[in-house]
Amino acid sequence: MKLINHFAKILSFSVCSCAVYAADVPVKIIAFNDFHGQLEAPGSLRANAATAVPTIPVGGVEWMAAYVDLLKAKNPNNVVVSAGDLIGATPLISALFHDEPTIEAMNRLGLEFNAVGNHEFDEGREELLRMQNGGCHPSDSNSCQGAVVGTPVPFEGAKFSFLAANVQDAVSKKTLFVPYAIKTFGAVRVAFIGMTLKETPTIVSPSGVAGLEFTDEAATVNALIPKLRARGVKAVVVLIHQGGTQPVTQAADTINSCAGNLAGTPIAPIVNRLDNEVDLVISGHTHQAYNCLVRNKVGRLISVTSANSIGRVLTDIDVFVNPKTGDITSVNAQNKLVDRSAAGVVPNAEIASIVSKYRALAMPVANRVIGEITAAMPDSDVNTAGESGLGDVIADAQLQATSASGMGDAVIAFMNPGGVRSPGLLYPSSAAGEGDGKVTYGEVFTVQPFGNSLTTITLSGEQIHILLEQQFTDCHAGNAPANWNYPIGDNGQAFNRILQVSAGFTYNWSATRPGCDKVAPESIMLNGKAIDPTLEYRVTVNNFLADGGDKFFILAKGKQRLGGAQDVDALEAFFANPLNDADSSRDGVQVAPGAQNRIIRLN
Repeated sequence: MKLINHFAKILSFSVCSCAVYAADVPVKIIAFNDFHGQLEAPGSLRANAATAVPTIPVGGVEWMAAYVDLLKAKNPNNVVVSAGDLIGATPLISALFHDEPTIEAMNRLGLEFNAVGNHEFDEGREELLRMQNGGCHPSDSNSCQGAVVGTPVPFEGAKFSFLAANVQDAVSKKTLFVPYAIKTFGAVRVAFIGMTLKETPTIVSPSGVAGLEFTDEAATVNALIPKLRARGVKAVVVLIHQGGTQPVTQAADTINSCAGNLAGTPIAPIVNRLDNEVDLVISGHTHQAYNCLVRNKVGRLISVTSANSIGRVLTDIDVFVNPKTGDITSVNAQNKLVDRSAAGVVPNAEIASIVSKYRALAMPVANRVIGEITAAMPDSDVNTAGESGLGDVIADAQLQATSASGMGDAVIAFMNPGGVRSPGLLYPSSAAGEGDGKVTYGEVFTVQPFGNSLTTITLSGEQIHILLEQQFTDCHAGNAPANWNYPIGDNGQAFNRILQVSAGFTYNWSATRPGCDKVAPESIMLNGKAIDPTLEYRVTVNNFLADGGDKFFILAKGKQRLGGAQDVDALEAFFANPLNDADSSRDGVQVAPGAQNRIIRLN
């Protein structure tokens, strides 16, 4: 029987002391998500949502470890967990060494369980298994740097457990990693079920998930509950790499908010279907901080949390478990900043030393200046149409790399917005002292960390129109025009994903038009001339998109495929080229943000 006082929880995310029996065992869960190998401090977070200043310096794995230790000291019954994307899409300091630095740092931070996220699969099954089991990379000499940084050789592998309840081999049906873990705290036991979002194959390159199946999240959890009960475990926590969004600015004063209560977001229908035995859901994927209550299968409110991303926030969760029934009787969650300015917090010296030594190894590569910018190009600078100056620059770079005869003959390039990573390109000099406006290889790698290669394909004008319609949540097979002879997909986007476009390509869209009809076909222009639905055009995208990634299914129908350079190399070459581009966003060797007027939102 669940004994949570719902009225008290609704008011304060906690339960009055009268609801916690003297015999109940307190357990502290310390959670985070979407770390993405952010070993170094990522910068700052707004102090409040109302203004951009002041800000609070946050993050850095040695500071995370310090806060983890402080929280652990409050209760010997503790566990540290992650809700996925621990690795993948990482800065150069981790990616250059195939994310071994992140695993080594997390071993020393005390992480115990990590649910796989979609980015754990960026380098494929075998590489992810190496992250768990250890050993050197089969072909890259940057691997196994332990002798230099002070960690074991060969690479030690994760001392924590990857959990993958809904990821199974397509043939054997065995899960890639164990589906759950049970930890004993004195007289009680708590189960942690870990999984990623079932749509992982649509947001990871096919090679990364080859031979794997991803099952429904709620159904997977519910099927495990009888097995846990049979083992006498009734306290269940779900670590899931899927999440929600809320309409508030991410700031120190909003990290515990729940505006909108996650309604209409991907995590809500999953929680709504969960068995009543689940008392806590620790989520991720959307890079937001929230502290919510969402109804489960029987209508009971359960805690759903998320801790922003890249080490800026930790979730401090106190649960109480009745040793007689095995049930969790209360949950009290609180998101807390990893504040580097707080008095009395001392960063972990061992982890700081490891990070410093990896930084020194990466420095010759990272600090090489490749070009200049005239102004900052943050990834957050997105207009109401969904277009960003940085996204335009990346699309321009990919077009430039593939437009020459024999190199693709491309006339258009599209870039997925999720591939443009934080923080973008900043104007002030970094600590390396390269100078204001100077762009280093490490900075462009942070923006484009996936190692995707460019692919040029042939699409008809009609297919280009379909591609643009697939950007929106309400375009799916059920409302596609009858004359579209191409697959639209069973489901629309989880949220609008506006592709960034290269110079010379423009169009208008309207939020009030119906699904699969947001874009007026006559507005789709290339160099001032309307796209002809019957003609064919050479189009460049990255290999992830070319295989239908992010549910842009029409791109998988592209003909005459031609592979090209890696995306980060194309961006580096763009900065090195002194010629002005078609819309004058470059002046000499300095690159300026695009004008952000290629995509027009009408309403």
